[in-house]
Amino acid sequence: MHKSTAWPLAALYAALVVYASLFPFVEWRDQGIASWEFLLAPTPRYWTGFDVAVNVAGYVPLGGLVALGALRSGWRRSSVWWAPVGVMLLSLCMEGLQSYLPSRVPSREDFLLNAAGAWVGALAAFVLQKAGAIDRWNQLRSRWFVPHSRGGIVLLSTWPVGLLFPASVPLGLGQVVTRLEALLQSYVEDSSFEAWLPVRDTELLPLAPGTELLCVALGLLIPCLLGFCVVRPVWRRMVVVGVTTGSAILVSALSAALSWGPLHAWAWLDVPAQIGLFTGASLALLFVFASWRASAALALLSLGVYLSLLNQAPESPYFAQTLLLWEQGRFIRFNGLAQWVGWLWPYVASVYLLGQIGRRDAKN
Repeated sequence: MHKSTAWPLAALYAALVVYASLFPFVEWRDQGIASWEFLLAPTPRYWTGFDVAVNVAGYVPLGGLVALGALRSGWRRSSVWWAPVGVMLLSLCMEGLQSYLPSRVPSREDFLLNAAGAWVGALAAFVLQKAGAIDRWNQLRSRWFVPHSRGGIVLLSTWPVGLLFPASVPLGLGQVVTRLEALLQSYVEDSSFEAWLPVRDTELLPLAPGTELLCVALGLLIPCLLGFCVVRPVWRRMVVVGVTTGSAILVSALSAALSWGPLHAWAWLDVPAQIGLFTGASLALLFVFASWRASAALALLSLGVYLSLLNQAPESPYFAQTLLLWEQGRFIRFNGLAQWVGWLWPYVASVYLLGQIGRRDAKN
């Protein structure tokens, strides 16, 4: 029996699927339709390749992760096939709950496509396990990463997902203050608690180019330092810097292409972003010789400065327009998968780093 990174990844992915399926979580009401009635509805007349691909592809990772976690946890192979069944039940529950959301439309075809994706993912995990690819990955992980590194690996693997959601500043994760203020305002509006809310004396001003540069640099430096906590040899840390920098550039370009079109994939890469990326990568290479505990402390310090600066930036009109495309357009299914990772990643990373620094059994 093995402890597998697949389980926490599967739990995180399942939570994000629930969010994406039930977004925007408003105007819940009984519409006089049984929650299972969508299973008997007529076949829709119009289909799009985008809907088919999204419904299948969205559940492939979840089916694969659950099956992989079951395999690595010592389940019998005959029992592993219950993993996609569990994922299918999750999809069935999500479609049924959508019957109570006027803004969402439950669909039998969506459920069947989700189920197909779950089975494809489970089959892929089974084939990879049988072919020995999972064992080779575990051997590679044991060589590259220190023991008890599951949390760090999960954070490093989910960081690019957060970058998919459009940000007002490149690599800007964790910008939640303005949205929390708006949410709190909506809850206490016209109540006696409204007077308790702090009121800004001045409107938030756009970040100066130098401040934006610093945010980009710290946004790249932080995951590199996090990687240094679970990777020890210097040359491997250099590889971490290269992979992290490449992922930041490519995923940010993909996010811009999805939001504004392929012709604008590099619109985000202005002069402050270019200098910030260079500065962040240079600082990361400078710290490859630091101990893991020093790396964790530097990452925590960088997170504090990064979140403080980033949450002083307002949402630009172009950024707000982009959010409408993601939250109300065809990217609504990706909204929960990327948005929550982008919001919460820095704060979860802070908790993880604090836990790592407090460990007594860790060795340099």
